Amino acid sequence: MKADEYTSRFYRSWQKPADLQSFRIMHGETDLQIFAPKDLRRLASDLVLKHRAELEQTIRDVPSFLTSLKPVSFTSEFEMINVMIRNAMCAGVGPMAGVAGAIAEFVGRGLLSHTRETIVENGGDIFIKTGRERTLLVYAGEDSPFRDKIKIRLRGNSREFGVCTSSKKVGHSKSFGNTDAVVVIADSAVTADVFATAIGNMVKIEEDIAGAMDFVKNNSDVRGGLIIIGYKLGVWGEIELLN
Repeated sequence: MKADEYTSRFYRSWQKPADLQSFRIMHGETDLQIFAPKDLRRLASDLVLKHRAELEQTIRDVPSFLTSLKPVSFTSEFEMINVMIRNAMCAGVGPMAGVAGAIAEFVGRGLLSHTRETIVENGGDIFIKTGRERTLLVYAGEDSPFRDKIKIRLRGNSREFGVCTSSKKVGHSKSFGNTDAVVVIADSAVTADVFATAIGNMVKIEEDIAGAMDFVKNNSDVRGGLIIIGYKLGVWGEIELLN
């Protein structure tokens, strides 16, 4: 992403978990907001540099990894790259569709060697492990009838998971559909990211919601999610909406 394509991450002013410290890590196109019980910015910065280097080397060696809108197939020496490739194949999208979730996840997993919980947000894509209940506000755009109305309860537990968002109308993500927001909750932030992209590409009109939900239900790593387009809301799986 070029600098002039950057979209202001205004929603970060809403992120205020009072029990966690907050810090921001920026390197190149990577811009993370991280929450943890203590300040881990030095470790987080090292992890970002490590995984960005893996990504950049992969793009040099296999240019199609960056440009392909369809799955690619090769084996990398880097775990993060292999995870991106496998998940993109399952979702039927290019591997870079999972890059934001991948950076969030692998930085978050690295931080968990020094803390029992962390939240890593990367452009609306989130890796989370927390022992407390959290609330996620879904932003579907200023003109959406669902603006400020959709909140998701994320229950605290011992496992890691990802929550990722795709939208045609909000943010800089490439989407061939017409959704106001697609949110996917999965065991992995990479999984959530690629399936949010895939669903966003599928849903061009309200009548596409049912087919998109049927498509994603076949993946056992996806726990649930929602689709917003116009005046329609589709919800499936393990997702709790708050009044």
